[in-house]
Amino acid sequence: MPAPGPSLLRRLALPLALAALLGGCSGLELTVLDPAGDVARQQRNLIIFSTVLMLLIVVPVIVAALIFAWRYRASNEKAKYDPDWDHSTQLELLIWSAPLLIVICLGAATWTGSHLLDPYRPLNRLAHGRPVPQGTKTLEVQVVALDWKWLFLYPEQGVASVNELVLPVDRPVRFRLTASSVMNTFYAPTLAGMIYAMPSMETKLHAVVNRPGDYWGMSANYSGAGFSHMRFKLYARDERGFADWVARVRAGQGALDRATYLKLEKPSEKVPAMRFARLDPAVFDAVVNQCVRPGTRCMSDTMKMDRHDPAATRQGTEGGAPGARRSQPLTGGDAGQPPKDLRDAQQRSGLTNQDKSTL
Repeated sequence: MPAPGPSLLRRLALPLALAALLGGCSGLELTVLDPAGDVARQQRNLIIFSTVLMLLIVVPVIVAALIFAWRYRASNEKAKYDPDWDHSTQLELLIWSAPLLIVICLGAATWTGSHLLDPYRPLNRLAHGRPVPQGTKTLEVQVVALDWKWLFLYPEQGVASVNELVLPVDRPVRFRLTASSVMNTFYAPTLAGMIYAMPSMETKLHAVVNRPGDYWGMSANYSGAGFSHMRFKLYARDERGFADWVARVRAGQGALDRATYLKLEKPSEKVPAMRFARLDPAVFDAVVNQCVRPGTRCMSDTMKMDRHDPAATRQGTEGGAPGARRSQPLTGGDAGQPPKDLRDAQQRSGLTNQDKSTL
């Protein structure tokens, strides 16, 4: 069989290149275009609506450019030649009115979508035409982005897992997210959009999954050497399947307490799924407040000290950390004026008689 000629290779080069590019992104594209969660489905619809709306102006412009190039080509002697033409009111109205209407529609879709799909907003429906039944209890899942793995805490069930997220079908889920060291992004494309997880901060995401299946999630923000392997499995099960998973985890071994968390916090790559039968409910708040290590003052206590909260001062002193010095604030009339007496001077300097005796 003769070898293919250069002309055949040139004709096949472009289709093969496009097939390779689409093949590399087919998994993500199919998940985004056919998600299993109602929030992700609404976001998919918003993307399609915006794309079609923009094509209403893009496609006619491309077609008009091709038609003008063909009609007014140099060899077409029938085309009208008018070098002095400079204005047309009808053409100006057409050129500006169509993009203006599209921008208005896009702005309205953006405004409504950003409010209806606010990740902090609790869900009011499970799917189109299916409101959340009264009495439905939202499942809370606490998420910690580690280097380079995902930690999921189930405070109500008292269990935890690493790189494995199991959710019940048709039940609202509230995610509380934070990070251990650097900013990261939690992204489960079949569930909802991206949401940032940041150290010393807590973000929220409300979502629901409507179809049982095995899915996946990932980190969508570069966070270091192990970023490319920072993925997790997402399993959507019915209520019985979710209860069975919780029972199996509880029957296992291991406890996620502060000491175990400090071991997990160390950077590691390609970590397999791990499960913990018991959970210290105070771990997540300690991670957010950067006080997992013993003897470390929580950020919430530090902020209370900044507000001159006596309870925080006593707590900090009892914990071994230096207590905050309390003093009465200056009044508006005293600001910028010289001290009236010795007591006023001590107040402005922040020194008490006991402090002055130690100097």
